Amino acid sequence: MYVDPEMMREARKMMSDPIFQERMRQYTENDAFKRHMEKTKEALQDKDKVKELEEGMKKRIEEGERELEELKMKSAGLGLEDEDDAKEKADELKPKNKKMKKKTSSKKKKGGKK
Repeated sequence: MYVDPEMMREARKMMSDPIFQERMRQYTENDAFKRHMEKTKEALQDKDKVKELEEGMKKRIEEGERELEELKMKSAGLGLEDEDDAKEKADELKPKNKKMKKKTSSKKKKGGKK
């Protein structure tokens, strides 16, 4: 397994930050977090559940890799030489998250109550 030395340096730096340490302490002392971790621990003891979770993760990874390859092919087909242009176009081509909430306007509608 490849470990990126720069990423490890950044991780050590982040973990030594007092603000990060306080935030992590708050998470780990949270009752909801503790309950979730207990449920996770129980689920990981069930071999059938672990197998089901692994299969689901593998499927999502394969889908993500396939989508990434499609985006690479589309951006290559567009002849985008500039990295910024390619990123911008790739963002346009990304599939929209179906779970995202519909945007609503904060402006008041005309003709409404005053």
